[in-house]
Amino acid sequence: MWKWLHPYAKPERAFALCTTLLPWFGVSALLILATGTIWGLAFAPADYQQGDSFRIIYLHVPSAILSMGTYSAMAIAAFIGLVWQIRTAHMAVAAIAPVGAVLTFIALFTGAAWGKPMWGTWWVWDARLTSELILLFLYLGVIALYQSFEDKEQGSKASGVMALVGVVNLPIIHYSVEWWNTLHQGATITKFAKPSIDSSMLWPLLLCILGLALLTGAMCLYRLQNELLRRESHRPWVRAMLLEEEQNAV
Repeated sequence: MWKWLHPYAKPERAFALCTTLLPWFGVSALLILATGTIWGLAFAPADYQQGDSFRIIYLHVPSAILSMGTYSAMAIAAFIGLVWQIRTAHMAVAAIAPVGAVLTFIALFTGAAWGKPMWGTWWVWDARLTSELILLFLYLGVIALYQSFEDKEQGSKASGVMALVGVVNLPIIHYSVEWWNTLHQGATITKFAKPSIDSSMLWPLLLCILGLALLTGAMCLYRLQNELLRRESHRPWVRAMLLEEEQNAV
């Protein structure tokens, strides 16, 4: 079942895959994200209650969704690394964590900025906001735990375990608006039968989500490349690649 994954356990194969995918992810992300953002900010109609202030949705919702999606990807990489002892999966955890932390911070900041005019306050200890803040702390904990070990192999395993433990917070974030009384609004775009948002606002939002997902993928690929080079700098394939680049530059 996992035979397709085995070749990418080799750092040089993983690096080559990142090199191949990175331009596609990057260019697609810029085109789609620019289209969705311009469409949403300039051409989507204003909300009948919130006016133009609702347009922060085109940054807040994608970053909130991707903050959880990125954590899921990090946890999957941690699981693969711990179960099958694949070093590149551990490196992926280290590469993904800072990207996810930034996405979570953006989600919290834009949520606070949106909540101020709507709720009259920047912050409340709302179930959704509190669990999202815990997600930020989990990301920071994974990063800090990895950096605290001089032996990065041990640091990778420890941070991987922490990433897996933190998965329990994801369903809490998702279902918090259903399990508790909360100021945060309920599901909108995930109600596929009948989304609680007009299509003229929905389509640019979906483009922003897709564009940010591709941009997140591009950033993770770029960071994984750097992590591979940093951890494998003593390997012959890295030295051969750098030598080839120097010769091509000349």
